[in-house]
Amino acid sequence: MKNRIFGDIDHRIIDLEAAEILLQSIPYDGTSTWGKGADKGFEVFMDTTPNLEFYDIETDSEVYKKGIHILPVIDENRSPEQVYETVLSKTRELLQNNKFLTFFGGEHSISIGIIEAFREKYKDLTVLQLDAHSDLRPSYLGSEYNHACALHRAAQNTNLIQVGIRSMDIVEKPFLNRDKCFFAEEIYGNESWMQKSIDLMGDNVYLTIDLDAFDPSIMPSTGTPEPGGLGWDTTIRYLRKVFEQKNVLGFDIVEFAPIDGLHAPDFLVAKLYYKLLSYKFHLKKK
Repeated sequence: MKNRIFGDIDHRIIDLEAAEILLQSIPYDGTSTWGKGADKGFEVFMDTTPNLEFYDIETDSEVYKKGIHILPVIDENRSPEQVYETVLSKTRELLQNNKFLTFFGGEHSISIGIIEAFREKYKDLTVLQLDAHSDLRPSYLGSEYNHACALHRAAQNTNLIQVGIRSMDIVEKPFLNRDKCFFAEEIYGNESWMQKSIDLMGDNVYLTIDLDAFDPSIMPSTGTPEPGGLGWDTTIRYLRKVFEQKNVLGFDIVEFAPIDGLHAPDFLVAKLYYKLLSYKFHLKKK
């Protein structure tokens, strides 16, 4: 994988020491069971970033000036267990820096090690999951580190808030906290769920976004598209509220499986990443 620069921005502000934001790519796609291609997502994402307008209207800011440093890719793919151990170790290391950490999959299993490292450092951790699938299986196809198990551990040892869920297996039901899960069909047509879910969070929040949380009419480029889902404006309004009220410690974006010749989803992902940074660095906390 070639060396990359986010948006081809000025080299002077992407140096590791100068940058305030780190971007770690983990293009692992070893346990996905339907559509493949999440291992190709980061390269397409990076190819799209130069087409962004770096002035964000909503926050009246240019967050790229904070510096976005692209870290060497984590290319471990020997087994889901080894991916977990490698990602956990690397995230522990990154958390020793005074930087804002962002991660890009790969499939959702890459989040297991990331969340565990954040949980070790922040004992009061809330994990906010935007996803079509609950991902609460204790194991799947012989591994507890399968993408279908991505949030099982978080459900046991963090304050897990789930938003947009609209698909799950009966084996996951015992691990679901119904009071902290906001199913997609329950949030259509109203916004009361937004503040209700935020009120359930602690101060420190880690955000994990599976792109199949979005309606596949705007985000078809995922391995497991699910009918229904979140729209862009609803998602952005909600995430703005989260960043305004909570200390978002870091985030990951996963399950981006690009479709050749279909560029709108590519741009949505790039815009989402940049928007989250704009919220983190340029919103006044309420």
